[in-house]
Amino acid sequence: MNFMPERQTFERAREDEREGKSPSTQAGEFVREEFHHIREGKHGARSTGRAIAIGLSKARRAVVKLPPPRRGRVSLKIRRQAERDYERGQPDGHGYISGRRSRATLAALRHEGRQAASTCAIARQTRATARTRTASERSAGARKAARTRKSAKNL
Repeated sequence: MNFMPERQTFERAREDEREGKSPSTQAGEFVREEFHHIREGKHGARSTGRAIAIGLSKARRAVVKLPPPRRGRVSLKIRRQAERDYERGQPDGHGYISGRRSRATLAALRHEGRQAASTCAIARQTRATARTRTASERSAGARKAARTRKSAKNL
């Protein structure tokens, strides 16, 4: 899938990187762009999780240093695809991009629904993901957020 991210998305991700934010935060800009594309009718997605996966794939290919998910978190197929996307994003990882495959992927996504980017669907996805995290993981995330908020105020 070769949808070129918009320049503004690149710039926002680069700004996040300069501010010292984590790769997942940088990748969030690409996921955000994906939701915008679905909402404006460029294409659809089968599920909210799939829309997020497309955004993360774009981020990895756009040189965001987002490592593939750890073993056991996702299926082997998804992990391998994430590894390929990560490799593609490295300076020497650019290979041939099939125009026919890109067009076919976009055509298939155009047939999918637009409900995946609704605020209700995103909230449902967020809650479901939060339920899979342990209390200590949530607590660590909150502490880290407080630290970065504090350092952002000092800028």
